[in-house]
Amino acid sequence: MKYDVAIIGAGVTGSMVARELSKYRLSVCLLEKENDVACGASKANSGIIHGGFDPEPGTLKARLNTEGVELLFAAAKELNVPCIRNGSLVCAFGGEEEPMVQVLYDRGIQNGTPDMRILTGDEARELEPNLSEAVTKALYVPTAGIICPYELTVAAAGSAMDNGAALLRNFKVSSITPEEDGYAIAAEDGRTVTAGRIVNCAGGFSDKVANMVGDGGFSIIPRAGEYLLLDKTEGSRVKHTIFQIPTKAGKGILVTPTVDGNLLTGPTAAQVATPESRDTTPEGMELVQRLAAKSVPSVDFRQVITSFAGVRSSVSGGDFIIEKSRKAPGVVHAAAIDSPGLTCCVAIAGYVVQLLRETGLPLEKKQDWNGRREDPHAFRKMNDEEKDAFIKCHPDYGKIVCRCETVSEGEIRAAIRRNPGAADVDGVKRRTRSGMGRCQGGFCGPQVMKLISEELGIPMEQVTKNGGDSYMLTGKAGEAK
Repeated sequence: MKYDVAIIGAGVTGSMVARELSKYRLSVCLLEKENDVACGASKANSGIIHGGFDPEPGTLKARLNTEGVELLFAAAKELNVPCIRNGSLVCAFGGEEEPMVQVLYDRGIQNGTPDMRILTGDEARELEPNLSEAVTKALYVPTAGIICPYELTVAAAGSAMDNGAALLRNFKVSSITPEEDGYAIAAEDGRTVTAGRIVNCAGGFSDKVANMVGDGGFSIIPRAGEYLLLDKTEGSRVKHTIFQIPTKAGKGILVTPTVDGNLLTGPTAAQVATPESRDTTPEGMELVQRLAAKSVPSVDFRQVITSFAGVRSSVSGGDFIIEKSRKAPGVVHAAAIDSPGLTCCVAIAGYVVQLLRETGLPLEKKQDWNGRREDPHAFRKMNDEEKDAFIKCHPDYGKIVCRCETVSEGEIRAAIRRNPGAADVDGVKRRTRSGMGRCQGGFCGPQVMKLISEELGIPMEQVTKNGGDSYMLTGKAGEAK
């Protein structure tokens, strides 16, 4: 099929671009190399809505961060994605670090970050009683927040699909060939689509995609960030997102609540070989614990329920690369979207559409576009009487599959059916939280697999953890091999 616009990469940037384009009378497709959306950095990051004080003034990051905060909160409300404006504290430990608090404050003023205040250590501890006694000064940013990054990506892609966009999974782009009125985009498995315009949102592989159209002007530097996620028993240890003074490597180790009630610590920032180098290391885990305890000494790391790593895509210049191709008409690159990329995603989408308009893409708005999504967690928010009435009409919602997170069979079936439908165990996990509790899927995993098998009409042996050959089973017990 010929599309008006093909977007390569269904992370939060690509999915939000697709949603923005779905407002117009265009045929749009998302091309994703994995079995689901949000399988790269969009599923493994801090989930922070940054206030805007950190980027260097005058950069694209600074502009889009300032624009992006309120745009993201508004989009999250439309999409029914959990987010909380909890505010953040950037903490200095002693006299040598204190001048940097003023630098960050001044930078925030230049960038247009509102309502910031510089606090003494004691004032900061009034807000956060568990903050270290070694904190001597802090920058308070009340407009900052937290959000679930993978739920945002799923919702953005789903909103685009609800409004006519297509999602092609397991479409690993191998070549892009110019045609008379656009481009032929080929996948490794032999599938091909054609499109008049291309948006390169390929994350860690965006430089490879740029090379395919003749743009070799940047190289992605992949940096791994390792995290420790703690049980909900630790979720109230802090209310705000606690940062340390940033370094050249990044914003440093943070301690933050999550929108789901857990506590998150991390990330490290180590350059790795490829964007798929997502291993956690003993050294990284030790560093996260040691520096997180520097900010909040009372964190109980015996309550860690999982660790993970995400890989950020940076470039040597440090800024986002969002620009029209210099070699390929109709191609726009949205590359090097590292922190605060999540915060900027709605603003980035608007900027990309503006650049596409400059290429001559006709943008006629739809009259029937609907940007709202029903709340996927509406059932768990009901009171007992409401749940009882709902279960009488929808019995599957009365069967609890995940005991840790209290997720019902009905919610899991809905997640598999609803755009973009979950196609593997991790996809169900990201949409419903089934498997995200203390047992990490030890009890609910087999039942989740059974439901995927039934809904997709495939044998249990074909159910995967995260696509590809990540099969959960090898066969039935007692079968001859």
